[in-house]
Amino acid sequence: MSTEPASALNLHRLLDLPTAGPPLSIIFPGQGAQKVGMGQDVHDTFSASRDIFTLADAASGTSVSDLCFHGPADALTATENAQLAILTASLAYLAAALETAALPGRPAYLAGHSLGEYTALVASGSLGTTDAVMMVRERGRIMAEAGNEEAGTMAAILGLEAEVVEQICAQSGAEPANYNGPTQTVVGGTPSAVERASQLAREQGGKALPVNVSGAFHTSLMAPACERFARVVDSIPILDPVIPVIGNVTATPLETAAQVREELRTQIGRPVQWNASVRFMTGRGVRTFIELGPGRVLSAMLKRIDAEVVCTSIDSAAALSNRVHV
Repeated sequence: MSTEPASALNLHRLLDLPTAGPPLSIIFPGQGAQKVGMGQDVHDTFSASRDIFTLADAASGTSVSDLCFHGPADALTATENAQLAILTASLAYLAAALETAALPGRPAYLAGHSLGEYTALVASGSLGTTDAVMMVRERGRIMAEAGNEEAGTMAAILGLEAEVVEQICAQSGAEPANYNGPTQTVVGGTPSAVERASQLAREQGGKALPVNVSGAFHTSLMAPACERFARVVDSIPILDPVIPVIGNVTATPLETAAQVREELRTQIGRPVQWNASVRFMTGRGVRTFIELGPGRVLSAMLKRIDAEVVCTSIDSAAALSNRVHV
């Protein structure tokens, strides 16, 4: 971490904050949260956010800032672009929150949904900002490549409990990919398997909504991508997280560099245990969550998991005008 540019080290100020009174968690969104214009307001307002975009442009060898601010939407949605853009925008919002002292203190836990786990690992002190940008650039490229090599798709199943969806998967050949809530599970697989799973879900009173992605992420169809990306993970320096990050694969804290490395080697081919991750944190007293990054997807998921929690979204410069209270 000592080789990080000064602009990136600004993010490490999160580690120096006094611990928040009641336990607090900061969470970061994943792919699907992208929107044209994201991050431009904090870029134009806060020097720390501008530094993040400058760093990401240089480290990735592409104009991430132009992609975030101007799109177009179809280019921004492409997996190889969306992941890098969301990571950068989320880090820019985190930098702005630290510059404005909007956060009430150091969180007890950090977590991110799929791609968002990389933002959490930077915030935790486990990954350097430049390294995270380079990793996510490769992650998006490799996942898109795997989707092109073996056609896959995904669908969100709503209104059915996870156990029912698992039974549907066993019948259809689809696989659970994201356990997003008690009655929201995303499934993935070949187009025919996902179509069959969607049909069975509707027959059992659920809803099935197609997900606009280029592959069956977090399923066994990503096995080739896991193998390729493992080489990237093994080439990057990783430190023990200073703040525990709740892993997508295990829904338990990642507390050592070895645990982080194993998580990242397998994550894109394993289901995202988001429901269990949130339950882990609330079970340890977390009642306040701050969603940092574009969109408010995770805030909506949280309310479906536990209606009693409080979640504040920081997805604009305006949202930073008041300090978050716990």
